[in-house]
Amino acid sequence: MFAGQKLPKVTFRTRVRDESIEGPNPFRWQDMSTDDYFAGKRVILFSLPGAFTPTCSTYQLPGFENGFDEFKAQGIDEIYCMSVNDSFVMNKWAEAQGIKNVKVIPDGSGQFTRKVGMLVDKDNLGFGMRSWRYAAIVNDGVVEAWFEEPGRDDNHPEDPYGESSPENLLKHLKAKADEAAA
Repeated sequence: MFAGQKLPKVTFRTRVRDESIEGPNPFRWQDMSTDDYFAGKRVILFSLPGAFTPTCSTYQLPGFENGFDEFKAQGIDEIYCMSVNDSFVMNKWAEAQGIKNVKVIPDGSGQFTRKVGMLVDKDNLGFGMRSWRYAAIVNDGVVEAWFEEPGRDDNHPEDPYGESSPENLLKHLKAKADEAAA
């Protein structure tokens, strides 16, 4: 994806809490579209190889979570974390991480990730098809800025991290704000 491109239309299968359901698992299925997440909002979308994985759980997700107020101050309405994992896994990961600000989007089948050109084979790690690590600033469903880790390739032996870091996106947003003010 590149700046100026519109995000693809996709329906995400999510599980949402529903207090009308009794028992230990009070969740129901809810389809969410690309428009539900992105229309009329300026958001950060970041995607990563997998929930519960080291870099994702130690740096990227907590960094966006802890920096939420700074991102809001730069005109960001929401921050979304996407992974080629199902809704059960994404919800449990968010719960385990104590996430309150970042919302998770399950791309269980990898449909969105494939359509944005970021689906890679990670069989070398036993993962199968997953997302290459990237982040984007998206305004009303249109990519404003794209941050992709270098070396995107199937079965890449490393997991580069830096371009899609919260620190890098915040630096970009502040520089754009300074440009606009000048």
